[in-house]
Amino acid sequence: MLVLLCILLTASAPTALAFIDVISRDFQALTRKVTAHHILLPKSDDVALALKQSIRNKVTPSKTSDAQPMYVVDAFAAAARKYSRDEETAVNGGLLGNLVPQGWCRAKELDQACFQVPLGEICGPIESEYGYHLLLVVERTNCPKIDGKYTRIMKGSNGFSKVFVGGSREGNEGMIKLGMQQIGFWMGVSLAGGVVAEMAAKASNVVDTRPWE
Repeated sequence: MLVLLCILLTASAPTALAFIDVISRDFQALTRKVTAHHILLPKSDDVALALKQSIRNKVTPSKTSDAQPMYVVDAFAAAARKYSRDEETAVNGGLLGNLVPQGWCRAKELDQACFQVPLGEICGPIESEYGYHLLLVVERTNCPKIDGKYTRIMKGSNGFSKVFVGGSREGNEGMIKLGMQQIGFWMGVSLAGGVVAEMAAKASNVVDTRPWE
């Protein structure tokens, strides 16, 4: 950390800010994780949109209906178990994974959507080589431009409402460790770059030999 501080203090303001920005962006990219559910359907807009509306109706029944509202994750998971063509995830309510990293999903379109769609909303259809997907993101880390201060949804005290909360279920130790690794990596890159530059300068007789050399 002391070496990093020296680098930042001796660098020009634009260089230091750029250095910090690179570390910040790399850290966020490497620590983005998501908990999401999906429903795989045949490539039919009518089928996908009809099921999407059906789930929404279970979450928010019409005023003339006697049906009780359902929590969005419960309604989505029930539909996934019944209709999804992805047998591997359907048995778990369409769960793709708990706090899995970017790149986890086989379908790249679905993987990208996991880090682009609004938190807690039923989204899709999203087309991939496998078919059409409906998607529900339940939790997502390090995507402040999309999610603001919130990172996940929870079931409200009434058993069906959707509550947005901040903070991740994942501990901070892993995040800190990864952050330190990133700082160490870029420190190494900076120091290596400085050594190479100095060697080149010496070879060109631009830098005088140190008194102790």
